[in-house]
Amino acid sequence: MALTPEDVVNKRFQPTKFREGYDQDEVDDFLDEIVAELRRLNQENDELRQRLESADSAPSLAKTDEPAPAPTPEPAPVAAAPEPAPVAAAAPATTVNPDDDTEGTTNLLTLARRLHEEHVREGVEKRDALIAEGQAQAARLVSEAEAKQRQVLADTENQNRQRVAVLDQERTQLEGKIDELRTFERDYRAQLKSYIQSQLSELDSSASTEQSGFAPAPASAQGFGN
Repeated sequence: MALTPEDVVNKRFQPTKFREGYDQDEVDDFLDEIVAELRRLNQENDELRQRLESADSAPSLAKTDEPAPAPTPEPAPVAAAPEPAPVAAAAPATTVNPDDDTEGTTNLLTLARRLHEEHVREGVEKRDALIAEGQAQAARLVSEAEAKQRQVLADTENQNRQRVAVLDQERTQLEGKIDELRTFERDYRAQLKSYIQSQLSELDSSASTEQSGFAPAPASAQGFGN
């Protein structure tokens, strides 16, 4: 199906969301240029087609306008006359050659076809130039988008590496503090155990001393009436 300016005008694209795409204003401007160029080329083709049709109809009109040759009358019989004196030959009458009109029409048709071919070739060249320009612009936009994407990915990876380094440093510090707390706990338990054992030993020694030094009281020291 041939592409018309109305097809370009009525073409609608689906908008993109949450991802990169082409600039809608730039695409619309470029499509407007294509529509204007297609309309101009179509108008030129219509004008050339009309000129060709008028040029093709010119030979047929020329042929119909030519008058029909008059019938040649039969010569009437005449009596023999004395031989006239010789006279100078008359100059031949100039006649219009109908081939000249045909040749002019052919030249006009050739010129019209040449102009039509030149305009068509010019239109094709402009169309190819517009397509090449559009493809180059699209390639440039894609390249810029890919470069931007790579830059964003590189920045994200760099930020992630920095965050991981900070987290590793904080983890190392927390592990050091945990080791310190564990060491303090072991020392505290050892000191507490040693202290409790020493207190128990002192209690045991005090109890044994009291038992060995205990004696029964005299009778006078006992309660009255015993």
